[in-house]
Amino acid sequence: MKRRVLMLCGDCMEDQEAMVPFQALQAFGVAVDAVCPGKKSGDICRTAIHQLSPSHQTYSQSRGHNFTLNATFNDVEADNYDGLIIPGGRAPEYLAVDASVVDLVKKFTDSTKAIAAICHGQLVLSAAGSVKGRKCTAYPSLGPVLVAAGAKWVEPETMAACVVDGNIITGATYKGHPEFIRAFVKALGGNIIGSDRRVLFLCGDFMEDYEVAVPFQSLQALGCHVDGACPKKKAGDMCATAVHDFEGDQTYSEKPGYNFTLTADFEGLDASSYDALVIPGGRAPEYLALDKNVIELVKQIMEAKKPVASICHGQQILAAAGVLQGRNCTAYPAVKLNVILSGATWLEPNPIHRCFTDGNLVTGAAWPGHPEFISQLMALLDVGVSF
Repeated sequence: MKRRVLMLCGDCMEDQEAMVPFQALQAFGVAVDAVCPGKKSGDICRTAIHQLSPSHQTYSQSRGHNFTLNATFNDVEADNYDGLIIPGGRAPEYLAVDASVVDLVKKFTDSTKAIAAICHGQLVLSAAGSVKGRKCTAYPSLGPVLVAAGAKWVEPETMAACVVDGNIITGATYKGHPEFIRAFVKALGGNIIGSDRRVLFLCGDFMEDYEVAVPFQSLQALGCHVDGACPKKKAGDMCATAVHDFEGDQTYSEKPGYNFTLTADFEGLDASSYDALVIPGGRAPEYLALDKNVIELVKQIMEAKKPVASICHGQQILAAAGVLQGRNCTAYPAVKLNVILSGATWLEPNPIHRCFTDGNLVTGAAWPGHPEFISQLMALLDVGVSF
C-alpha cells in the first residue's frame, strides 16, 4: 500500500530541510503533500539557506530556492496521512503559535503516526505537547525550549545527530538527513533493498545546489556509499554551489548556495571501484568538460556500461566526452545544441521534470525532476524501498 505523508511548510523554512526529504521520499515511492497555513496548492514558500561558519557565533542566512506547495492547508485531514514532516529554519517560530498548525500536529501525535522534525521544527512539536517524556534532539539553541516542554533533551554531539523515540524522529540539522530520512522510512513501514552500492558524484564549484545535495543524501539514506570528488581538490575541501531558480526571467536566476564538502580525492581516483556516476548540473560542467581527466573518467565508466545519471547542464560533460552518439537524451533546454551536435537524439523535457533512461544512461532536465531522476537511477542500481 502506498504511503502518504504531510510536510508542514512556511516562508523562510530551511532550504534543504524542505526539499531533500520532499524529493527523496517521492523517489522512494511515497506521496508527499507540502502545505502552508494561509496558502494553497501552487503557491510559493521562500526558503532560507542556513550555514555554520567557524568565524561566526551562529549560522548565517541567505535566500534559497522558491518552494512550490502541492496541496492546500485548509483541505488537509490528518486521517489521510501516514506521517508528518516538519522542516526547520525560521518558519517554525511562527508556525508554533498558529492554532490551526498546533491542532493539526496534536492529531498526528494522538494517532501515534510517524512524526519527523528537524533543526527548529521541534518548536512546533513543543507547542503541540508532542515531546513530553520523549527523547529528543534539535539544533542546540532549542535545548531550553524542549526541556521546558518536558522532553528528555539529547545534546547533539554533531550537527548530523538524529534521535528516534518510538514514532518521534528528531534531527539536529540537514547534515543528518541520511539517518533522519532512513529512520522516517522505517517508521512508515519501509524496507530498503540493495543498500551496498558505491556511487561517485562529479563535483565542481558552482554546481547547482539541489542537484548535488538531493541525490547525494537520498542515496546515502538508502545506505549507499556516496563520494563527491572534484578535480584539483581533495577530501575535506569545499565546492561552492549555486541556487538556480525559475523566477519569471528569460533564463534561470542564480544566488549563492551552500558550501559542499567533498569526501574523496580526485587525483588517484579508482573509477572501477564505483557502481555508478552522477553528474550534477549548474555552471561547473562548463569548465569540467574541458578537463581531460574528467573526460577520461566519464569514458571509462560509460564504456564499462555502469549506470550514469546526469542532470541539467551535466550533459555538457557527456557531450564533450563523445559518449552520447546514438543515445536518447534530454537536458536543460539551453543545452539542446550540445546534445544534438554530439550525435544524440534529443528528448524534449516537457514538462521540465521529465527524465529518461536509455540503457545505462539516465538524463534529466532540472532539479524539479529529482523524484524521477533518482528513482530511475535506483532501478539501474537495483536499489529500492518496499512497504
